[in-house]
Amino acid sequence: MNFLRGVMGGPSAGPQPSGADTIQKLCDRVASSTLLDDRRDAVRALKSLSKKYRLEVGIQAMEHLIHVLQTDRSDSEIIGYALDTLYNVISNDLEEEEQDDSEEENSAKQVDDLGSQFTEIFIKQQENVTLLLTLVEEFDFHVRWPGVKLLTSLLKQQGPQVQQIILVSPMGVSRLMDLLADSREVIRNDGVLLLQQLTKSNAAIQKIVAFENAFERLLDIITEEGNSDGGIVVEDCLLLLQNLLKNNNSNQNFFKEGSYIQRMKPWFEVGDDNCGWSAQKVTNLHLMLQLVRVLVSPTNPPGATSSCQKAMFHCGLLQQLCTILMATGVPADILTETINTVSEVIRGCQTNQDYFASVNAPSNPPRPAIVVLLMSMVNERQPFVLRCAVLYCFQCFLYKNQKGQGEIVSTLLPSTIDGNSVSAGQLLCGGLFSTDSLSNWCAAVALAHALQENATLKEQLLRVQLATSIGNPPVSLLQQCTNILSQGSKVQTRVGLLMLLCTWLSNCSIAVTHFLHNPANVPFLTGQIAENLGEEEQLVQGLCALLLGISIYYNDNSLENYRKEKLKQLIEKRIGRENFIEKLGFISKHELYSRAAQKPQPSFSSPDHMMFDHEFTKLVKELEGVISKAIYKSSEEDKKEEEVKKTLEQHDNIVTHYKKVIREQDQELEELKQRINTLTSQNEQLQATVTQQVSQIQQHKDQYNLLKVQLGKDTQHHNSHSDTFQINGIQTEEVSKLKEELEEWKNKHELLQGQLKEKDSVIEKLNSSQLEMGTTEQSSQTNKFGGLEHNNELQKELEMLRSQIQLQSAEISKLQMENQKLQVMNAAADPALGDSGTTAATSSELEARLEQEIKELKSEVQALSEEKEALKQHLDSSSSTVAILQDEKSKLQREVAESKKEQDDLLVLLADQDQKISALKIKLKDLGVPVEDEDDTESGDQGDEDEDGDEEEQD
Repeated sequence: MNFLRGVMGGPSAGPQPSGADTIQKLCDRVASSTLLDDRRDAVRALKSLSKKYRLEVGIQAMEHLIHVLQTDRSDSEIIGYALDTLYNVISNDLEEEEQDDSEEENSAKQVDDLGSQFTEIFIKQQENVTLLLTLVEEFDFHVRWPGVKLLTSLLKQQGPQVQQIILVSPMGVSRLMDLLADSREVIRNDGVLLLQQLTKSNAAIQKIVAFENAFERLLDIITEEGNSDGGIVVEDCLLLLQNLLKNNNSNQNFFKEGSYIQRMKPWFEVGDDNCGWSAQKVTNLHLMLQLVRVLVSPTNPPGATSSCQKAMFHCGLLQQLCTILMATGVPADILTETINTVSEVIRGCQTNQDYFASVNAPSNPPRPAIVVLLMSMVNERQPFVLRCAVLYCFQCFLYKNQKGQGEIVSTLLPSTIDGNSVSAGQLLCGGLFSTDSLSNWCAAVALAHALQENATLKEQLLRVQLATSIGNPPVSLLQQCTNILSQGSKVQTRVGLLMLLCTWLSNCSIAVTHFLHNPANVPFLTGQIAENLGEEEQLVQGLCALLLGISIYYNDNSLENYRKEKLKQLIEKRIGRENFIEKLGFISKHELYSRAAQKPQPSFSSPDHMMFDHEFTKLVKELEGVISKAIYKSSEEDKKEEEVKKTLEQHDNIVTHYKKVIREQDQELEELKQRINTLTSQNEQLQATVTQQVSQIQQHKDQYNLLKVQLGKDTQHHNSHSDTFQINGIQTEEVSKLKEELEEWKNKHELLQGQLKEKDSVIEKLNSSQLEMGTTEQSSQTNKFGGLEHNNELQKELEMLRSQIQLQSAEISKLQMENQKLQVMNAAADPALGDSGTTAATSSELEARLEQEIKELKSEVQALSEEKEALKQHLDSSSSTVAILQDEKSKLQREVAESKKEQDDLLVLLADQDQKISALKIKLKDLGVPVEDEDDTESGDQGDEDEDGDEEEQD
């Protein structure tokens, strides 16, 4: 311990040892000491020396410190000291801070090399990084925090190598994601910095981090910190989000599908008072806007960009951005970035473009946002970057937006000009002919975008007339552009006008004719191309060559003096074909052309570099080759080419015609499909109605059966009044019971007979329905004759059933006669039985009531059956398909089968009735009542009636 006191600055008797010797002794103590306290003190001493003697500690102690991390993990204090020491050795941050005050600037490279070399030594053994990942999992603050800082420093020094080690380590990335959930803000914030370094330029790690719920956690942190009003933590989270999303289509799609775009809307809520924004808020909002642009960048796949644009409109994010755009007091750089962001959110999306066209500035009177932005673009006092942003916004508004293009061009036409308000067309014309060359260029490019790939608008723009001065006749816009071009204005102005003319004339023969109609245009172009001018003028010469080539390639030979062949002869005589092709190649070889071709957004370091537009570079690339070929073609080849063009046009017309026919057929098919759907729904409704009617009929049948049963009970109750009487010494009660049983069997028989008649009527209706359907669909049915034969068989079975019913009716009538005889004998045997006439009257009254109700029910059933029949006919006529006929046939077969089954049941019941009647007759005979046999019934009916009459007279 005395040694350590000396190292730490305590009094010492002898001379002080050098730093290298002290470090060596401390390293020996760490390696050889058996006591943990001694090793801990030695590591603490190394930590204190590591900032001043970085090189010595790194060379001598790194191996021992790594060994401490491996062996002394149980003691968090010594692990923390070891991690801090390694961080001081490897990190360049502390050294750079000291350099600001004391070190020389030329030592910066040495410092970087030193940290990189120590990092390379540390990661040479991949187990060291894996060990560090394990230590980062520890919850102890003194272990986790220095571990996070050390791993961050390793990633800064040797990012790709450390990323690869972490990527192959089991659960390596997932363990680092837990840092975002740490409740200690210091560790959480440094964890964000660690993930920033980890996700740089590594798509695989970016995907893993995203799918480990990073978006949710980062957005929660941003919300907790106050969104744009938050501190540097919000900035770090936004930078990490940019790393995860930029150029990573998978993560962008995951971000959109997870509905995280909706959570970005609160970031852009600004108040009415926008003065006094802090520098941190400006930085945060700038990063937020860049994050929106990452999702809708033109370099992303079109499908992914389109879906993000739609999501931003539906969640209100675009509306919020437009609010910032029209707000007052917003800092200039935020306003510029907001314009660029809105540009890419609406680019190529018709819905968003339509919304942007409807946005009005809060002025009196309200003006469209497009007009207000164009006023800034043509105002030379506005900042250059702001004017570029407005131009980009206007280009994005017109990109693939024929509706917007038409609205802009319509403000230039004579019939729509409003003298009371400033329109977009007027601002563009004003900028086109102003004295500011940058305004000329911006207005020319903006107008060219209004004509992009729209031949109709190119023709309409030829109608625009401009009043140049009082007393002079108006000139066309095309003529005025060529006049300014020939006046020798600035290079930037001429380049802008030439780009406008090339866009205007390309793929528009009428515009070419108007251009060539001015006799001064062709000599001016040939003169410009033929001259040997300086390097600055070479770009103008190349554009003049392109314009002349367009005049040849899209020439329809309607002007005799400027036919294709004559123009090519003119080039051959005054310029030379090789010289013309060389001047044409000046455009694509220019450095500014290459810059503009890279991305749609105009980004120029200074106004002088503003020469080419991105869409124009595409036009040059498309036309340069075909113009070169057209110059060398002979007249015969031109004729052949024209013939081929005519053939192609005819072919295109034929194709267009067939496309139109196919489109019409598609519409007809769609209409037929709709009609089929309508008929199908009607068919389903009718089937439901038929089912309902069948259920109603069944209900009426049940009600009818209940009424019959109730009437039978009433008859039994009436007959029970004579229970106390006796006949010839025999109990009247027994006779009454026999009568009741007989009456009950009579009622049951009538009930069964009624059901049989109903089934008979249903079978007849179904049979007739089947015959009608068979007649209607005779042409489309192959099984018609089989159905008719089956119907004939059903009719035969029906006739057999009817004959059986008639036999049963005869038997019932016999039983009725016997019942009447019993009543007469009872009346003759005992006068006290009562007036049989009253009983007969009551019985006849009940029978009359029963018959009346039966008639009403039958009429009701008949009406329902007719209604059912009408519905069935309507259904058959609407559907008229073989399947329905087969279904009806199967229904008929089932009904017949059910009827057969019911008839069998009736036969069984009638057999039972015969047995019961025989039993009753035996009982009556036992009681002394004479009963005739069935064979004698018919012959003895008349005699019985006479005897009954004589007995009544005797009474």
